Amino acid sequence: MAALLEQYRKRIQTELDRVVDFWMKYSHDEQYGGFFTCIGKDGKIYDELKYVWLQGRQVWMYCRLYRTVERFHRPEVLEAAKSGGTFLQRFARVQSSDGPGKCAFCLTRDGRAVKVQRTIFSECFYVMAMDELARVTGCKEMQADAESMMDQLVHWVRVDSSGLGRPQMPGDPPVNSMAVPMMLLCLVDQLTEGREKQAEKYRELGDWCVKQILQHVQRNGKVILENVSLDGKEIPGCQGRLQNPGHALEAGWFLLQYAKAQDDAKLQTLAVEMFMEVPFLTGWDKQHGGLFYFLDADGHCPTQLEWNMKLWWPHCEALISYLMAYSHLKEPALLDRFKQVYDYTFSHFPDEEHGEWFGYLSRQGEVVLDFKGGPFKGFFHVPRCLYMCEKMLDHLIATSEF
Repeated sequence: MAALLEQYRKRIQTELDRVVDFWMKYSHDEQYGGFFTCIGKDGKIYDELKYVWLQGRQVWMYCRLYRTVERFHRPEVLEAAKSGGTFLQRFARVQSSDGPGKCAFCLTRDGRAVKVQRTIFSECFYVMAMDELARVTGCKEMQADAESMMDQLVHWVRVDSSGLGRPQMPGDPPVNSMAVPMMLLCLVDQLTEGREKQAEKYRELGDWCVKQILQHVQRNGKVILENVSLDGKEIPGCQGRLQNPGHALEAGWFLLQYAKAQDDAKLQTLAVEMFMEVPFLTGWDKQHGGLFYFLDADGHCPTQLEWNMKLWWPHCEALISYLMAYSHLKEPALLDRFKQVYDYTFSHFPDEEHGEWFGYLSRQGEVVLDFKGGPFKGFFHVPRCLYMCEKMLDHLIATSEF
């Protein structure tokens, strides 16, 4: 067992170093600040647009590595994070004459807004970036900026969503989309780490997020649905039957992490049984291996054209989920699940020639889109997965008796 865990750690550590090197080498915009994210397989920039989700995620990832992993506590990592943070603070917000401005979804290379989404996610990754950057720089104003944006997010989600700019149509009733409470729970974890005052401030919000996520367990625990009604009921049509196995697995480790912090044994069990085992067993492709991207709860063909593709990030979330579950519960079957995902992931996604990972495979596991970064794939899911798994393996190897 010790040799196997050490083998995993060595490969994951090496892979993390290669991924960091790729983004440090190719993504930095030395002229305007921030990061290029549309990067081809060999590092060439194929589009200069900058996506705010990915700017925030990259700042957060650099800061987290700098703060918690000794070999990344290097001046160039911190300077890259600060460059990205400055770019975000200067350009991410779109000015509004009738209330707090939203953050853009997409910017030109020099920071001019191109597109705004009527969702909360650009703002969420702004909060993550600013708070983690505040932790490594000690800047109280930056921390206050993050908390101010968080308060605005909570207002939009729980009080008045009109600031998002999305009109409510009579035939389109509001739904509980699992992404929203998941993201807020992630931010609660971010803002409260090591801070008693903030932990008390956001305690009720964290509990609310958990309750909202648990509403997505439907059909007597047989499915996790992406969208339910506001009162926790299944909704009709394709939207109501939609399953995203990777997203459910990510919710699983969010819940498990929260349950561990709250010493909630019941929630820990529920996180593993409902949000890991259920989506994994329904989502794993028994013929070709890997996780399907989308599924329909009634077995219809999903309307998403990419439904049967194998994407990088669901596999990243599955690796985190099962290694975290094994770390907490020490059940051998959970490590077997990790091994199953690990074997598929590391034999299909990494690019041995140029570094980093491909993101989009066919159902059969062949590379379909060969870029390393795009509008939705940046320096986040792969390095976060590798970083977290390395940390968990360090702890397992140091504390386990074999």
